[in-house]
Amino acid sequence: MRYALTAMCLSLAGTVPFAVAQGSLSMPGAETDQQVMPDSFSALSKRLMPAVVNITTQQTIAPQGLPEFPDGSPLEQFNEFFGRDPEGFSQQGSLGSGFVISEDGLIVTNNHVIEGADEINAVFSDGRTLRAELIGTDEATDVAVLKVTQSDPFPYVDWADSDSAEVGDWVMAIGNPFGFGGSVSVGIVSARNRDIQSGNYDDYIQTDAAINRGNSGGPLFNLNGEVLGVNTAIISPTGGSVGLGFSIPANLARQISGQIIEFGSARRGWFGVNVQPADPELAKAYGADGNEGVIITRIEDDGPASESDFEVGDLVLSFDGKPVENVRALSRVVAETEIGKDVDVDLVRDGRSKTVSLTLGELPGSGEREDKSEPIVPESLLTRNPMGVDFSELDEDARRRYGVSNDVDGVLVRSVSPRGPSFGKLQKGDVVIELGFQSVSTPNEVLIAIDEATKTIERPLLVRVLRGGQTMFFPITLSPNA
Repeated sequence: MRYALTAMCLSLAGTVPFAVAQGSLSMPGAETDQQVMPDSFSALSKRLMPAVVNITTQQTIAPQGLPEFPDGSPLEQFNEFFGRDPEGFSQQGSLGSGFVISEDGLIVTNNHVIEGADEINAVFSDGRTLRAELIGTDEATDVAVLKVTQSDPFPYVDWADSDSAEVGDWVMAIGNPFGFGGSVSVGIVSARNRDIQSGNYDDYIQTDAAINRGNSGGPLFNLNGEVLGVNTAIISPTGGSVGLGFSIPANLARQISGQIIEFGSARRGWFGVNVQPADPELAKAYGADGNEGVIITRIEDDGPASESDFEVGDLVLSFDGKPVENVRALSRVVAETEIGKDVDVDLVRDGRSKTVSLTLGELPGSGEREDKSEPIVPESLLTRNPMGVDFSELDEDARRRYGVSNDVDGVLVRSVSPRGPSFGKLQKGDVVIELGFQSVSTPNEVLIAIDEATKTIERPLLVRVLRGGQTMFFPITLSPNA
């Protein structure tokens, strides 16, 4: 079970006085071996504490059906107990952490810490409480930026290069767990590139440093005092730390927070395609080496890809020089690439390698149009032939029944044998439009293509189908003719 790091009680803890430093408290580029444990973390924690804040919020909640006890009632005293004002509204608070990233008082925290808040305050380590202004948020990555003001410059911390972090590096978390402000915990980077199924851009740093409710939005430091990640989530059967904490990598948090500061919201690159994952068998059907890649199943008419030389069925292997391991990797690299940049996309088309150039667009809205993987739904019916599929003509009745337009040429899948190689891939109602990169329009053409494919089996037969208006690709491994 996954638990987000949200705090549900208010606290102004962490009032131990510190000398307020100015300027950056980090030591970027310092020659510190991140894998050698220091004799003590006290100097590092004392130096960084002034830039870490406790975040407290207040939110007004409308009446939820609980009655307000009338004046003079013996139960009137409980109105205050339930936190109601005279109109029946109540106040709800939350608590989290954050850190200052600039001398003019910009603070990074989690979106879920301040979401829906009517009032946000930042409590510093010397006990000062400053009202915070919300600059902007990005729900997709759970990043928010706040602003506090004072006459003097704020002490702040710098970002680390999270790509350089290695498993085993020492890290330190400072935050406000369960209201105990100014709490320090240490551990190591346990893993990188973790996907905890919280969104399209999951790429978390995993740590065993103690992370609890209230640490949300707080910094995960390296030994130079640079922010390596933003503590965001834990996995725990109890709700407390069991050594499975997750932080947004600094490189992503820095990019998103920078866009929020400049534009008021996050801006993401847009490819303009739908894709499906390519497993090893699919990659083999394309004649590609390795187990990576995604297949383009749809090109949006008004998207950037429609203005370049992309085709449905292209197997994308890399984007802007970065390998595309799966659908999530493509979503992430596209979102992080500079809008308007000309990028090269390496792909395989019809069994041959090709590079296509693309001018990256800007994703409309926030998380509304993402590259999506296609569902694969098995069907269980009987049939005969090497593919285990019963094909039929795509007549007018079939077109009406399955919603196939008149400009589509292909062959209808009428049934699929559970004992054949197509079971779990093709299904009734699919329209097969290509076999082995060759178009087919009649059952006889399909049988000829199958017969040719079974003469010399070098790789799986790639089948291109239309299902529910979406193009999909499946590798079918046939047995060679005796």
